[in-house]
Amino acid sequence: MKRSDLTLDDRNGNPIPHTSENEDALKTFITQILDLAKQEGATAAEVAARDDVGLDVKVREADIETVEFCNNRGFEISVYVDQSCGHASTTDMDERSVNEAVQTALAFAKHTASDPCSGLADADRLASEVPNLDLYHPEELDVSDAQAVAQKMEAAAMDFDPRMYKSDGARVGAVSVCTAYGNSLGFLQSFRSSSYNRMMGVLAKDDSGMQSAYWYTSSRIRDDMDSPQSVGTTAASRAVQKLSPRSLSTGSYPVLFDSSVAPGLISHLMSALSGRSQYLKSSYLLDSLGQTATTRNLTLKEYPRLVRAVGSRAFDAEGVATYDKAFIEAGVVRNYVLNSYSGRKLNIPTTGNASGVNNLIVEAAFEPLANILRKMGRGLVVNSLMGQGVNILTGDYSRGASGYWVENGEFAYAVDEVTIAGKLDDMFKNLVAFGDDIEKRRNIRTGSILVESMTVAAH
Repeated sequence: MKRSDLTLDDRNGNPIPHTSENEDALKTFITQILDLAKQEGATAAEVAARDDVGLDVKVREADIETVEFCNNRGFEISVYVDQSCGHASTTDMDERSVNEAVQTALAFAKHTASDPCSGLADADRLASEVPNLDLYHPEELDVSDAQAVAQKMEAAAMDFDPRMYKSDGARVGAVSVCTAYGNSLGFLQSFRSSSYNRMMGVLAKDDSGMQSAYWYTSSRIRDDMDSPQSVGTTAASRAVQKLSPRSLSTGSYPVLFDSSVAPGLISHLMSALSGRSQYLKSSYLLDSLGQTATTRNLTLKEYPRLVRAVGSRAFDAEGVATYDKAFIEAGVVRNYVLNSYSGRKLNIPTTGNASGVNNLIVEAAFEPLANILRKMGRGLVVNSLMGQGVNILTGDYSRGASGYWVENGEFAYAVDEVTIAGKLDDMFKNLVAFGDDIEKRRNIRTGSILVESMTVAAH
């Protein structure tokens, strides 16, 4: 079982972009594993394989600190013996490792209880056509070029304000990914994708002490990223804004989740709507299809086939065709987030979300952030969250937070070491404004979100 290695170009150290030959090699590799699993007694099987090639350059105070070349690959196999399932994975793709993975998965399947909901996705749900979503834009990333970009980020950050203390490192990276999936129903598809990123970390200092902050940009296409100067100045401005923090009197106040943390808030809602949370009865939104879960001013739709988008894919991790859908429509739950297994447990067809949500987009009446702050008048803007105090079963929400206080609709002072708390059900039903500062770097696209009232407690 041989395949062409994806390595580094010996001439210049640059990662070699993937080609159609790499996709073909992965698909041949998957076919061989599926054949082996069948020979060894599996009644059904599925394999996902991935090959990543990338470069990451970190610069600190203009000098290169680290250069990391990556070439990561591996595969996961699920085998079924009737309706008993076993899984195995490995990052080694030689013949011995493949044989061991197949045997391990089969052994697990033979010792696992039969589950009537177990099995491959239904054949009629598999993607019959795979459109080109324009996810792959390979460009070789030269170390010296990456260093120059990082230096521009550092220079912009350090020149932003006299209170800038030092660079915490600037990073420039690129990754080329080849992904393939196949199963014993005859489905076999692959795609390539690229990702580029720039990140700047900084420290600012005044008489009250030091504060750190960072900012980043990422895109499928290198030229679509924010400029190095923009990344540097944004990181610096966030650090300066955090200087001389104060505490607050405990009370109930409006809380604005800024666009950098608002996607995390939306993710809690999606966790409550996940098929697993539903069939395990571990969601505060249990049996909520057709019920009101949020303010009527909110619609959440998934667009998994957007061209060039970070979360786009034509088929999910089970080969099921993805499609546009609403999870929340005018506040009402329209779909759960389902794979084949959770769908069978709930007696609902899969929604093609075995890979999670893909390009989940908030649709609302967006407003400029300045307008929202004026509407808010007095309250807390949160731009950093800490801790894992979110209980999807009960809906309890309690997390450490920092940000800044708003008075008369304007920045007043930085706030650090407070706890914000509430009930997710109340929070989502009392969202009163949505910012037009849309966060496009992540799989969940939303701007800032204003919650009418939460408990804010000083530490």
